[in-house]
Amino acid sequence: MIVYHGTTEIVERPDVEHSKKYLDFGKGFYLTTYEDQAKKWAVRKGMRQGKKAIVNVYKMEDNWDKYRVLSFEKENEKWLEFVCACRNGEPLNRDYDIIIGSVADDDVFKTVDMYFRGLWDKTKVLEELRYYKMNDQICIVNQDTLDQILTFQKAYEVK
Repeated sequence: MIVYHGTTEIVERPDVEHSKKYLDFGKGFYLTTYEDQAKKWAVRKGMRQGKKAIVNVYKMEDNWDKYRVLSFEKENEKWLEFVCACRNGEPLNRDYDIIIGSVADDDVFKTVDMYFRGLWDKTKVLEELRYYKMNDQICIVNQDTLDQILTFQKAYEVK
């Protein structure tokens, strides 16, 4: 499977240590199967940092039978609770090697934040989320897993 990582650098040897910990699935190396999503991430980060926007392309092994995988099939209560906890700095991802699910991007997180701040209940938030086009993200939490399943293919600049 081909996956993408949008950033400001060519990342031939990805690692989990350069990640922020207050992300949707906590600290890890984040990828997506949507090339356009990676381009948007790269452009946004590049604009913030005054750097080039780079999309890194990887081949990822898709037989994950020997890994501890948490997969959220859709935005549900478990996904919402997990994302909120991770965004709050709780290290819930330590029990997994790979976490897969929808992205709580800026627009989505505005809705999730209504729950996070106690203004909306779970039902209201999940009802609102059905109106968003959700993209996927794959977070590889464990460095050994990352080294085993991901192979750098190429990188290119996005304008």
